[in-house]
Amino acid sequence: MNANEKRYAIGLDYGTESARAVLADVADGTVVATAVADYAHGVMDRELPDGTPLGHEWALQYPQDYLDALESTVRAVLADAGATAEQVVGIGVDFTACTILPTDETNTPLCMSDRFASTPNAWVKLWKHHAAQSQADRINDLAMDRGEKWLKVYGHRLSSEWVLPKVLQIIEESPEVYDAAASIVEAGDWLVQQLTGERVRSSCNAGYKACYVKGEGFPSSEFLYDARMTGDILAPGDRAGGLTPEWAERLGLRAGTAVATEIIDAHAAVPGCGVSGQDEMVLVMGTSTCHMLMSNERAFVPGVGGVIEDGILPGFYGYEAGQSAVGDHFAWAVRQGLPDDYRAEAEQPGLSAHDVLTERAASQRPGQHGLIALDWWNGNRSILMDADLSGLLIGYSLATRPEDIYRALIEATAYGTRVIVEEVERHGVKVRELVACGGLVQNDMLMQIYADVLDRPIRVAEAQYTSALGAAILGAVAAGQNGGYLSIGDATARMVKPPSSEYAPNREAAHTYARLYGEYLALHDYFGRGELAGNGPRNDIMKRLRQIRTEATVDVQEADRS
Repeated sequence: MNANEKRYAIGLDYGTESARAVLADVADGTVVATAVADYAHGVMDRELPDGTPLGHEWALQYPQDYLDALESTVRAVLADAGATAEQVVGIGVDFTACTILPTDETNTPLCMSDRFASTPNAWVKLWKHHAAQSQADRINDLAMDRGEKWLKVYGHRLSSEWVLPKVLQIIEESPEVYDAAASIVEAGDWLVQQLTGERVRSSCNAGYKACYVKGEGFPSSEFLYDARMTGDILAPGDRAGGLTPEWAERLGLRAGTAVATEIIDAHAAVPGCGVSGQDEMVLVMGTSTCHMLMSNERAFVPGVGGVIEDGILPGFYGYEAGQSAVGDHFAWAVRQGLPDDYRAEAEQPGLSAHDVLTERAASQRPGQHGLIALDWWNGNRSILMDADLSGLLIGYSLATRPEDIYRALIEATAYGTRVIVEEVERHGVKVRELVACGGLVQNDMLMQIYADVLDRPIRVAEAQYTSALGAAILGAVAAGQNGGYLSIGDATARMVKPPSSEYAPNREAAHTYARLYGEYLALHDYFGRGELAGNGPRNDIMKRLRQIRTEATVDVQEADRS
């Protein structure tokens, strides 16, 4: 390659409904082309392609959709930029997690065989597959009873979304699938294995989702079972291998092009925001929010979903927390609670329902609407780690308007983030700065509310596609001296522009929100962990209502089938 010739890295960002590819200039990180492909089968939560019905809270996908999206998006960005195969030095991949699939000895997904095409447990279980909650509960109870040391790494509680509960569901419901599986692998790792022919796994996925602790390994088979987690474990940014001749031809690239070890999509946003060191918390704000923090200090924080060495980037302990419903939370309010006159206003050119509600809510002072909410519309991920919790809204009156509810839900998610930040710092881990990215950062009112509730400034990342750019950065690092970078720090310094804006807290608003946050905490502890002002029993009404709903839903499904 000519020394003056442009060099590019490809970042592949696999989301819940679609995949995105970006082509980034290795010299300065400029994204010169981007392409998106929707998954043909989307999220299957009612039935398989052949009509096989699915149970309550299932969420499956079809792995061929991932390969089709890969081929179409990579070829599209190369064509759009007029880039040659020789100019691409590396490929990075990020993926939603925990998203797992069982494969045979040839690394072919079992669901793609005639034998298992109608067996739901043979398909890809998407991250938001929550049908393994009973398995998660039993794993947690067993680990506590046995005093399993690794449990403290995960805040003493595993999520139903993670590997062990999902695999246990396969074992209990479809043992023939488990017996046929040579490996059960994260979809992101599987994609890298397809591209390189190398059976490697990411320390990011293995650590955060499969209970792998560096230096200690996975939980022993004496504790539970063989989770079929085969393959060498490498850190994000490591070179997983070179592109195979087959995939080089399909993508229009060179065989041997460096492919980086995969990383979880939210974690990829950390380098995509320009963060490569410690004490900066990255808020990835979209349908859900992930809270990423790196530190030289290792502390076990209750309810934080993993303290993983080399989990986000090599050389640090990575802390991951999260909120299960944020943008989804606000979309619910729009979808279910918007009167006809509001909808008519939102149909004007250049406006959306979110714009209308934001404009009306932005003029309010903190506390003016008289409402307070718990942001558990999709359970609580941090710090309570309880998917069976549900939402709460207090303060309704006949004067309550849609914009009041909308603003109260935004404030609730900000309170939830403050709980996470304070819990981390309570255990001795410093949060020096906050950096935000994702689709929600475009809402000025929301960002100001977060700054006021947290009483901290929040910087906003410049890049539009932070996770995809982060994946491209890791691809450039995997290339190393062959046109890339020798360290992630060097790559982020060159490929990420400084934050474009900052939201500073308003002192008066922060004071009012501190009072409201105290009320939120009282509700949070009373319904979430049985503590109200330091004592008193937990109110389990949310769990009782959920159980009654589940029983009624099962009765209806059985009646429909008969």
